[in-house]
Amino acid sequence: MKNVKKLSASKRTSGQNATIRYKATNYEKLLRDTANQGIDIQECPMVPSIKGLYGDGTIWINQSISTSTEKACVLAEELGHYHTSSGDILDQRDSMNRKQELRARRWAYERLIPLDRLVDAYKARVKGRFELAEYLGVTEPFLQSAIDRYRDKYGVFTMLDDRYIIYFEPLGVAEIFAPW
Repeated sequence: MKNVKKLSASKRTSGQNATIRYKATNYEKLLRDTANQGIDIQECPMVPSIKGLYGDGTIWINQSISTSTEKACVLAEELGHYHTSSGDILDQRDSMNRKQELRARRWAYERLIPLDRLVDAYKARVKGRFELAEYLGVTEPFLQSAIDRYRDKYGVFTMLDDRYIIYFEPLGVAEIFAPW
């Protein structure tokens, strides 16, 4: 295939006593996970309206996506298809295909933005959606879709570990203190 870049997740440091602390991006973590599961990932030219596809053990990512953050969001959704979908679901007029699409997106939201990461952001004093998306390593539209999904699932708020209340409308976290 012309203009296809096969991907893997390997970062190396050079030097005898290299002690560089490197925090892998969501994209790099997902690349590593997919390699461990034997899934092939390739970046290739695609029409702009298609950001990614999954089929037969291969995930294709549109090479025109410019940021690793957006690539991570796309890769997470395509991994969601690997874990939750079956068959050809490209025809979104079919309600069963739309349901599989939603399941894959939900998988991606829960993978990249589990509820405990929202609490971590609260503890790190993250403010605003832009800063929250950056902290979580996702795009703002992906973050908003995840928040909407959690609100649909839990309602306006949910409890985490009997210690935190996560509000989805407006977005926020409250910590509950135990009585003396």
